[in-house]
Formats: sequence, structure tokens, C-alpha cells
Amino acid sequence: MGLITQVLTLPVAPLRGFTWVLGHVLTAAEQEYYDPAPVREQLADLEKDLLAGRVSEEEFDRREDELLDRLDFIQRERARLGLDS
Repeated sequence: MGLITQVLTLPVAPLRGFTWVLGHVLTAAEQEYYDPAPVREQLADLEKDLLAGRVSEEEFDRREDELLDRLDFIQRERARLGLDS
């Protein structure tokens, strides 16, 4: 029975391979998109800019809120997708 099934489903083998590769590419893209490290790095750079006087308090607060919102979103999505190990 296994040999007959393999012979009959042989024409769709390339599609299964493509689906497998596409799934791995999607997983890698999600891991990169939902990586919190760049957002944390931007927060650190923003604080350095504030201390150096390159941004005002108001600009700092606005950008910090945006980055913290993004970080919260990333953490929720990572938990939903099971990316946190």
C-alpha cells in the first residue's frame, strides 16, 4: 500500500517540497521581524541621545512611547507564535 501511495502522489512531491521550504522561510522571517533586540537597541540609543542633548524631552517621550509599544507588541506576538524558548 505504501508503494502505491508514493507512486500516485509523486506528481505533487515538488509542491510538498515547496510548501516545506516556504514554511521554513516564513518562520525565519517571523523570528527576524519579531526580534526585540533592535527595538531595545533603539531605546538605548534614544536614551544616549537624550543625555547628549540631541533630542528634547518631548521628542524622547514620544519616541520612547512608540518603541515601548512596539516592544509590547513584539512580546505578545512572540508568545502567540511560540517563538519564546
